[in-house]
Amino acid sequence: MVRLNKIYTRTGDKGTTMLGTGERRVKHDLRVEAYGTVDETNATVGLARLETASMAELDAMLAEIQNDLFDLGADLCTPDSGEELAYEPLRIIASQVERLEKQIDQLNADLDPLKSFILPGGTRASATLHLCRTVSRRAERLITELASLDNEPVSPECIQYVNRLSDFFFVAARWTNDKGKKDVLWVPGQNR
Repeated sequence: MVRLNKIYTRTGDKGTTMLGTGERRVKHDLRVEAYGTVDETNATVGLARLETASMAELDAMLAEIQNDLFDLGADLCTPDSGEELAYEPLRIIASQVERLEKQIDQLNADLDPLKSFILPGGTRASATLHLCRTVSRRAERLITELASLDNEPVSPECIQYVNRLSDFFFVAARWTNDKGKKDVLWVPGQNR
């Protein structure tokens, strides 16, 4: 169990933070940027949930995602260096990716196929879910950049999860737009 009795510790006053392994890194380190952007994604999901509270099924899915995002942040915060730790680090696992895929399929089954790209909007719920999508895409870019570096391990499940996540937000945004009927379609070159 996590216990936070004191919020400020002063340990980061010199611009560093501690990973789950005990290693200190500068706060602008790519790994810290990656899990920080996962945290930012989680905050946008909290905002979206204010708009989806009356949609019990979707809101329950978003609650699961918020918990998963803490798991993802914990996974990224504790890189697998091959060294034994005093505790079992939390990892994203395949079943979390599979659950997200099933939820995408479930929501997508109610939607007509797209014939155009769509613009973020239509309803407030949809717009907030598009914000979730774009922030999660930024997290994905940072995570995949981190994974491309030597000595910066990132599990395939982390990458798979964050990739599915933006797909989930896209489909959920359409679903909240009266199952796509209120989607705002992009008209190429409309304002030339």
